Amino acid sequence: MTTDFQQARQALGARLRELRGGKTQRELAGLLGWPQAKVSKLETGSQSATAEDLMAWAKATGHPEATEELIARLQGLETNTRSWRRQLSSGHRPVQDVLTIEYERSTVLRAWQGAMVVGILQTADYARHVFTRYAQLQSSPRDVEDAVRARIRRQQLLFEPGREFHILMWEAALHAGVCPPDVLAGQLEKLASFIGLDTVRLGIVPFGVQLGIPPANGFWVYDDRLAITEDWHAELWLNDADSVALYQRVWNTLDKAAVYGTNARRLIARARAHFPDLA
Repeated sequence: MTTDFQQARQALGARLRELRGGKTQRELAGLLGWPQAKVSKLETGSQSATAEDLMAWAKATGHPEATEELIARLQGLETNTRSWRRQLSSGHRPVQDVLTIEYERSTVLRAWQGAMVVGILQTADYARHVFTRYAQLQSSPRDVEDAVRARIRRQQLLFEPGREFHILMWEAALHAGVCPPDVLAGQLEKLASFIGLDTVRLGIVPFGVQLGIPPANGFWVYDDRLAITEDWHAELWLNDADSVALYQRVWNTLDKAAVYGTNARRLIARARAHFPDLA
């Protein structure tokens, strides 16, 4: 990746504007049957074009030969937006292997997760249920066991001297029923065991605490070079300095609301207490 998503989208917009030539935005919108606002947004990079939009644009501006070039630019832009459908076409294991490379390249890693236990701290049983449910959602190949093994192997990095894992989770993640109660109980016990590890700083943001920013999608920041955030349809990989700095500020803001050490352990124990019959 050599450019961030927004820069690439703006570059595509500039090329579209160039192809429009002497036509006004209003004239081109009329030819395409679009609102003028759509033409403007595509040219300024404030809206993402589809392949169909680009084919129509090339034809309407009298440059059908530019279609292939525009589609190539769109595909290049999408390397920053990594759709789950494309990534999971061969299953979850390849995705885990790619992430492991980024972990190994990094010294200081920061994470925020509000919906479930962070991947690198998951037990095999917990990870198995998470991968199974995502495979069902995405209708992807069922390589769950390979993906689980890859995720658990990555935990070895937690014990390598010189690495720092600064992990934040919302208290809701401790209660999310993404697996059966006995699996969640085991996961919570495992989670508590990471508190005090010299390479891991695990913080929990409690229910009811005042937040400096609304909790949103989970993300990782790798050193000061890369931020990866997740949505239902895709991962967004950002390596421009402004975007990475933004995610670091978001993490720092959430960190101010977190508790650590004994207080974090108490929150985990409180969540575990919902399953007294499994003790």
